[in-house]
Amino acid sequence: MKHLITIVGPTAIGKTALSIKLANQYNCDIISCDSRQFFKEMTIGTAVPNSEELASATHHFIQNKSIFDHYTVGDFEKEALSKIEELFQVNNYVILVGGSGLYVDAILKGFDEFPAIDPSIREKVNSDYENLGIEYLQQQLEILDPNYFQQITAENPQTLQNPQRMMRFVEVCIGTGKPYSSFLNQKKNNRNFTPILIGLEADRNIIYERINLRVDIMMKNGLLEEAQALYPQKDLNPLQTVGYRELFNYFDDEFTLPFAIEEIKKNTRRFSKRQLTWFKREENTKWFDYLTNKNEIIKYITELIHNS
Repeated sequence: MKHLITIVGPTAIGKTALSIKLANQYNCDIISCDSRQFFKEMTIGTAVPNSEELASATHHFIQNKSIFDHYTVGDFEKEALSKIEELFQVNNYVILVGGSGLYVDAILKGFDEFPAIDPSIREKVNSDYENLGIEYLQQQLEILDPNYFQQITAENPQTLQNPQRMMRFVEVCIGTGKPYSSFLNQKKNNRNFTPILIGLEADRNIIYERINLRVDIMMKNGLLEEAQALYPQKDLNPLQTVGYRELFNYFDDEFTLPFAIEEIKKNTRRFSKRQLTWFKREENTKWFDYLTNKNEIIKYITELIHNS
């Protein structure tokens, strides 16, 4: 039987260290499921594993794309499933690790399929956004799919500020005459592996302290210079990311540098809260405190494997 050992949890909780330990224990590869670590131009601000960590186990989908590439969760699902199938030819285990809930769900459950949308509708929605702004898209979604609008507002409000996502929601509503949410959670493709879900968590104050420390370390390691180099491309979708947006505001003279750093910390803390909300929905996840001895987690996984 093939097992996909999946590690989830909020940012800065220790998922990378656990994934490497498990990869070495089960002599297998790691599939990264962090939607920003895909991009080779974004290193410091996305907390890409360092060279020592990357050398400790074979990783896939780390800095394998460019910010100039159009890369969707659907693209990732196809590529990652193909790689996982390839790895299962030589090993019964693969590690999946990351904090991007939508991308984890795409691998474990399948990505929702949508009808093709007339290009003219896409162009019209894009034009409306350019002329009327993100607020117009928000109003349209609230009218066309009020339930989904409320769900996003409650669970992932940052999505409301993402032009690409919002244009997609609206174009599907207009192009199909149906709410975007009606295409979600349809019958998914069967998977030829058994997932084992492991979650890492900690007291909220501890998570926040770890996030604050990580941001300080990122700044010390050159995040400001990395953001400066990426500033000319600041409007690209991959760069609509916490840690970069705030520094772009600093370069635009909208923030002072100390305020931008505090905004990075605040927005990352908010992001971690949304991550936990997302991952806690999955009842089959076994949660461990981040300080739990890794051998205890290995024991739990090994027992599950033997009993499956």
